[in-house]
Amino acid sequence: MEEKGKGSERWGAAIGNLSEMASNLESLQKLLLEKAVFVDEETFAKASLSSEQARTIKVLEQRVETLERELDAAITAAARSRSEKRQAEAAQKAAELRSQEITRELENTTKVFELHMEELRAKQQEISKRDSDIKVLEAIIQTLGGKETPSSSSSSSRPSH
Repeated sequence: MEEKGKGSERWGAAIGNLSEMASNLESLQKLLLEKAVFVDEETFAKASLSSEQARTIKVLEQRVETLERELDAAITAAARSRSEKRQAEAAQKAAELRSQEITRELENTTKVFELHMEELRAKQQEISKRDSDIKVLEAIIQTLGGKETPSSSSSSSRPSH
């Protein structure tokens, strides 16, 4: 932004110079109208050269103004691009962190699930063992108590809790 201030200062000075030149040209024109001056060819050629150089300077000054505006626009665009890049990098970093967090959660959930599965298998084995024990006990009760059917013995011989 400091460069813009310097550029504006220069352009202000340049515009002041152009205004002064316009005033000088008007004064010269009035002087020529009032007192026409006739000069030799060499002086005329020098004046024509000066005039051509003045036109060239004006064109170059305009080109400098255009280039300075383009430079300012390029600097602004570069700053905007850097800012957008930083924002994109921050968003990517946040997404990566969130991804790592979700991965940890999934790993923890998997471990908990495995523990529950081990518990369920152990309980299933315990149930199977107890079921097997119950069948053995029913068979013992059946042999001791006679030839009752398992359905009648299950309702009458089992103690209730």
